[in-house]
Amino acid sequence: MTQSATSPVRIEAVHAPDQPTPTPELEALYRGFEDELLVPLWTEIGDLMPAHPQSKATPHRWQWQTLLDLADRAGDLVPVGRGGERRAIALANPTLGGRPFATPTLWAAIQYLMPGEDAPEHRHTQNAFRFVVEGEGVWTVVGRDPVPMNRGDFLPQAGWNLHAHHNAAAKPMAWIDGLDIPFQYYTESQFFEFGRDEISDAERATPERSRSQRLWGHPGLRPVSVPGPMPASPLLAYRWADTDRALQDQLDLEDEGYAGTLELGHAAVRFTNPTTGGDVLPTIRTEFHRVRSGVETAPRQEVGSSVFQVFDGAGTVTVGDTTWSVTRGDLFVVPSWQPLSIRSEASASDSDSGALDLFRFSDSPIFESLNLARTSVSPALEGLPR
Repeated sequence: MTQSATSPVRIEAVHAPDQPTPTPELEALYRGFEDELLVPLWTEIGDLMPAHPQSKATPHRWQWQTLLDLADRAGDLVPVGRGGERRAIALANPTLGGRPFATPTLWAAIQYLMPGEDAPEHRHTQNAFRFVVEGEGVWTVVGRDPVPMNRGDFLPQAGWNLHAHHNAAAKPMAWIDGLDIPFQYYTESQFFEFGRDEISDAERATPERSRSQRLWGHPGLRPVSVPGPMPASPLLAYRWADTDRALQDQLDLEDEGYAGTLELGHAAVRFTNPTTGGDVLPTIRTEFHRVRSGVETAPRQEVGSSVFQVFDGAGTVTVGDTTWSVTRGDLFVVPSWQPLSIRSEASASDSDSGALDLFRFSDSPIFESLNLARTSVSPALEGLPR
């Protein structure tokens, strides 16, 4: 029996351990499976049910200066407006088939806005955020609330919120966008809708604090007028001054002999939803890490993938068998279950804090919701996940 020319299923009888002995009868059975679009588990189990996650993504690093140079050239050549919508240039993991996906679930891009430009209003079901590694002068307008963007600020935005951007400065500005585009793409759950072609004059105002920050940006306090949990954070900007202080306080407590750091010399904070204490977005976790100079973090493996951006300082990063030197702005990917360790080589000459500061986002909330999350932290990478 010959293979069907129209069936996408292809099954080969092979001489291999735990496989049936190839015979003409087995070949005929397999051709019957192909004709009826059937696949036997015994020929696929190693790929479908491996002993541990085997990500299709690979570790990779993008250097910030190269991204900035290319974005600047795009600023001269590519307009912002309906159709293209954003001058956003996505990171494409080298083993994901050329798709604009940093990992199988996460999108990361550099967005670039020229002086006086507006990125038009739209909305989408994809959850998103912006993180600013340098620059100021751009306002994102979410639900007609102008929100300033400055160095070190983290700006989450839940899906299906109308938003636009405008650059009120005299020079271009770049930042990174993070979204769950690949996750929604593969689960076929995405929606998109255009908003207004232009924002109003009132939305071009440049307030020091947005309305969301005035209502929600008070540590430990929430407005009684808005009871109950919300699925995503209503606070549209988390300011660098607060993040910086929280990280330094952890290291100061460590110096005084008190607990507070994630591990010796490694401070970390997570951005949270003030209505629940959980993650700011349903599908994306965001954190900030500070590693003292000379400290090397213990290798850590996690189910799910991450993207890091160096905010300040320099260091050496090892993901699986790949090692890079990184400096301010560089981005790198950690695929699922690949061990990550970071060595800080920061100094006062390249870091305001004197430490290696890193922004991180991951897909951890997805796996925690599905009870699939696992983490292993061990210098020898031995033992059961915990």
